[in-house]
Amino acid sequence: MDKPFRILIAKPGLDGHDRGAKVIVRALRDAGFEVIYTGIRQTPEMIATAAMQEDVDAVGLSLLSGAHLTLFPEICRHLKKKGLKTVLVFGGGIIPDEDAAALRKAGIDRVFGPGTPLQTIVDYLKEKLPVAR
Repeated sequence: MDKPFRILIAKPGLDGHDRGAKVIVRALRDAGFEVIYTGIRQTPEMIATAAMQEDVDAVGLSLLSGAHLTLFPEICRHLKKKGLKTVLVFGGGIIPDEDAAALRKAGIDRVFGPGTPLQTIVDYLKEKLPVAR
C-alpha cells in the first residue's frame, strides 16, 4: 500500500486567524492525507525548515493579513534554498484574484479563495501530487 501524501499547513507572518487553516487540516486528514499543522505566526524560514524536517509532498499557506505578495514568495525561496524544489506549494485566504499571477510566478501552484469547497482542494491535491511524486 502506498504511504499517504504528507501536507504541511502553515500560517506565515503575524496573521493570528487560523480557523480556516484548521478546517483545511481536518478536511485533508479526513481525505486520507497525513497533515502537519505548524500553528500561527511562522516565519518563512520556520516553514521551510518544517517542510524539510517533515519530508512533505506539499505546503499549504493560509494568510488573511494582506502580506501574501511578500511572504509567499519568500517561503518559496527558502524551500528552494533547502533543496525542496519539487514540493508543491499552494495558498489560500484573502488574496485578490489579480495577485494570483504574481504568486504563480513566484512558485505558488494555485491559490484558493474564501468559500472554496473543501472537496475542490482535496481533488486538486489528489490530482497534482501523484504526478509530482
